[in-house]
Amino acid sequence: MQYLNAFCRKNIFFGFLFSLFFLSACSESEPVTKAPAVVEEAPVAEVKTVALVMKTLTNPFFIEMERGARQAEQKLGIELVVKTAAQETSIQQQISIVEDLIRDHVDAIVIAPGDSVELVPVLKQARDAGIVVINIDNRLDKEFAKVSGLVGVPFISVDNEHAAYQSAKTLTSAMSETTQVAIIEGIREAENAKDRKNGAVKAFNESEFAEVVFSETAHWKIDESYEVTKHLLEQHPQVKAIFCANDMMALGTLKYLKDSKRSDVRVAGYDALEQAVTAVKSGELVATVDQQAAEQGYQGVMFAYRALQGDRLPAVILIDTRLITSASF
Repeated sequence: MQYLNAFCRKNIFFGFLFSLFFLSACSESEPVTKAPAVVEEAPVAEVKTVALVMKTLTNPFFIEMERGARQAEQKLGIELVVKTAAQETSIQQQISIVEDLIRDHVDAIVIAPGDSVELVPVLKQARDAGIVVINIDNRLDKEFAKVSGLVGVPFISVDNEHAAYQSAKTLTSAMSETTQVAIIEGIREAENAKDRKNGAVKAFNESEFAEVVFSETAHWKIDESYEVTKHLLEQHPQVKAIFCANDMMALGTLKYLKDSKRSDVRVAGYDALEQAVTAVKSGELVATVDQQAAEQGYQGVMFAYRALQGDRLPAVILIDTRLITSASF
C-alpha cells in the first residue's frame, strides 16, 4: 500500500512537470500580436483664397494684370478668384464685389480700385473682418484712408507722374514754335489719373513752346475720348499735340483724327496696349508707356500670400516703366 501511494505521488509529480513544460512550449510558440503604432499624419495645409478685384476686362491692360496674377497662383498653389466690374466707372459695382467677398470669407483681396476714395470704407470692413488687403495700380487716397482707419495697406504700382511726364515730353521735344496742346484725363477721382495729368502738365510747362488750352476727362474710355477729341478740336482747331492718360483714350483720339482727316496732330498715350504699340511702330502714335500690368498682378498676389504668412511688407513698391517710341524698335 505504501508502495502504491509512493507510485501515485511520483506520477502526479511528473504529470505536473509535463503540464508546466507543455504550457511553456505553447506560450513560446504562440505568435504575439502587438497593437499597431499610431501614425500621425501631417496636417494638410489650408489652401488660401485670394481675390483679385479689377476695374474691368474691356481694357486689355487688366487682361495682362490677370495673366500675371495667374502665374503667381500657379507658383503658390493658392486659389485665385478674379472679379471685375463692367466698366472702369462702375465704382458701386466694385464696392458690391468687395462686400460679396467679405461674406465669402476670402483670405485676401488684391484690388485695383476704380476710385481712390469711395472704395476705402468697404475695404476697411474687409480688413476688420480679418481679410488681408493689398492695393495695386491706383492708390487709395492716403488721407481719407488714414481718417477712416485703413492704414498699413501695401501699395504696388509705378511712378505714374514721372512716366506720364516722359510720354508728354516726346510731344514737346519736337516743338520749335508756340503750339497749343491738350490733355485727355482719366477718372479725376483716381490717384493715377491725377498723377498722369500732373506729369503731363509738368512736361508742357517746362517747354517754352507748349501752351495748354484744354484738359478734360474721358474716364479712360475709347468712345468717350472720341467725343472729347471732337469737342476739343471744334473749340481749339489749332491744337497740335494731345496727351492721353491711357491708351484706350489715345486710340479713341486717333480714330477721331483719322475720321476727320486730321494728320497734323501728334498724340502720346500710356499703357503699351498691343494696338497702341502697333500705332507707335506705324507712326500714328508718338509714344506710350509700358507699366508692366502683368508684373503688378503677379506682385499683388505674391504680397497677399506673404502677408498671410505673417511677413512684414514694405509700404510701397514701384515697378519700373518703359517709354516706348519709334526708337524702341
